[in-house]
Amino acid sequence: MPEAATAPAARATIGDSEFDRDTAVTRREPGVYDIDLSAGWTIINAVNGGYLLAVLGRALADALPHPDPFTVSAHYLTASQPGPAVVRTDVVRTGRTLSTGQASLFQYDEEGREVERIRVVASYGDLDSLPDDVRTSARPPAMPPLDQCFGPQDAPAPVPGSSAITDRLMLELDPATLGWALGAPSGQGEMRAWFGLADGRDADPLSLLLAVDALPPTAFELGISGWVPTIELTVHVRSRPAPGPLRVSITTRNLAGGFLEEDAEVWDTNDRLVAQSRQLARVKLP
Repeated sequence: MPEAATAPAARATIGDSEFDRDTAVTRREPGVYDIDLSAGWTIINAVNGGYLLAVLGRALADALPHPDPFTVSAHYLTASQPGPAVVRTDVVRTGRTLSTGQASLFQYDEEGREVERIRVVASYGDLDSLPDDVRTSARPPAMPPLDQCFGPQDAPAPVPGSSAITDRLMLELDPATLGWALGAPSGQGEMRAWFGLADGRDADPLSLLLAVDALPPTAFELGISGWVPTIELTVHVRSRPAPGPLRVSITTRNLAGGFLEEDAEVWDTNDRLVAQSRQLARVKLP
């Protein structure tokens, strides 16, 4: 097994890990939360969109009467930077099985004015209350075992676009989707990887919001390098994940007009589809 995938001597637990500390929000007053966005979750110079989604997801979990995100739709308005931010939430509706809210994350410009970075609408429920009835034609991605995949530590040189977030993840990529790292992208818009948190913390519904946006962009395998900013991201959380590493598969079928879609599936160790997402992202064409 690659060194980065080896379990740490003392595994972090849900509620007591770097991810939990860095996504924790402080309630200033009902519906208003403060946070200092960590530089540890940056890609190039911007804060990762999945980490930001987990921050807003945690604020909504406090504001709404139900604990778990079922569907979260986010529009990314401007890039977020490490540092102080405020999340403002609104309860739209509460029901017996679902509650719906919206949230926005703001930072401050040089004059101290609030600038909205992200706006989210989400519905929450209780995953543990759902019936255990699965009827699906979906199948887990065909991937090599974890010890036959490769992470940033295996690269002969720093991977373009690598950044602080890679130190916080256990990310081992399927060699079939690594042509871009060797200067020979396949031309197929696919990315697959084993995913976990570097401190060994198991996945939960909030960390699934990170998992769908943590892999290198599929644009790399299309031969396009550089920043691929998210415009819109919708995540469906389908089940509470079993302990152990996740498998994440992302595909792009259409790049047009400088925009592409990425469809992600997240599978747990019980071969259960625990999350799905679609995002629209912008690419800089050569």
